Amino acid sequence: MAGIGDAHLVDPAPLLEVRDLTVEYRVPGGRVQAVSELSFDIGPGETLGLVGESGCGKSTAGRALLRLEDIASGAVTFDGDALTATSRGRLRALRRKLQMVFQDPVSSLNPRRPVGEIVVEGLRVAGRSGEECARTAERVLREVGLDPGRFAGLRPRQLSGGQAQRVAIARALAVEPALVVCDEPVSALDVSVQATIINLIAELKERHGLTLVFISHDLSVVRLVSDRVLVMYLGRICEVGEVEAVFGAPRHPYTRALLDSVPRGSADGGFAGPALAGDVPSPLAPPSGCRFRTRCPVAVDLCAEQVPESRQVGDGHFVACHRA
Repeated sequence: MAGIGDAHLVDPAPLLEVRDLTVEYRVPGGRVQAVSELSFDIGPGETLGLVGESGCGKSTAGRALLRLEDIASGAVTFDGDALTATSRGRLRALRRKLQMVFQDPVSSLNPRRPVGEIVVEGLRVAGRSGEECARTAERVLREVGLDPGRFAGLRPRQLSGGQAQRVAIARALAVEPALVVCDEPVSALDVSVQATIINLIAELKERHGLTLVFISHDLSVVRLVSDRVLVMYLGRICEVGEVEAVFGAPRHPYTRALLDSVPRGSADGGFAGPALAGDVPSPLAPPSGCRFRTRCPVAVDLCAEQVPESRQVGDGHFVACHRA
């Protein structure tokens, strides 16, 4: 996706710069690219929504940003530090500024430790005193709406899904991060709990000046919390731009199809069509040219021959499509 990362800087000094990020996995018979040449920037205090169907590579991309996945090629730079080229010691120090909230809150917490110890584990690794850790644990638990006197001594198995996700958020906050990657943070929760966790994340973002990467397949949630949105398909970027520009006037056929798939309460402003054909191709053998062409209702011969480059279609709005 040449041009996407270079053309839409949201700030003269972005907090996070990603250039041609590629993540591969070894599989029987070869390698598969889960993420292909991903490029984008995130400005301080911004929320970037990352959307796409299951298997599009959005969670892999989020993990790769924090070096939780091996990177085959490309560069990730955080606040001037090249995460893909820095030493192990420097990377360990930087990770206190880079935190992640995982999709399954219970399995992301150490089952043998009480909540009070879980939320300050990062501080203990950093060599902070027991007294400071205790104060921080009490503060962050209160910030996420949990009474320290009641919850600090509990184990993760004694928590509900919503309570466990609050603990996971408190653990991320304890080390005072600058960037938090939220990987489907509400998809494993009951619908009745999802709104409270979304509101909590939004409140904490404003209070602490956090920069967020918000990964989700729920477009309504992404529209609510994000400043910009990045749409992925089979590991590549299709479209990126201000959230209202992309949701209000999608220029890529895949983005339009995603929006058409959202249930509506009435027929007004509903399905725009045309409908997609076929199934998502295997990432083991992605189509030539545009990876979406086998399902695209407006594909032409050129789509099979050339990978579409990103081009600007509006202010800060970019799309990678020959027919946009």
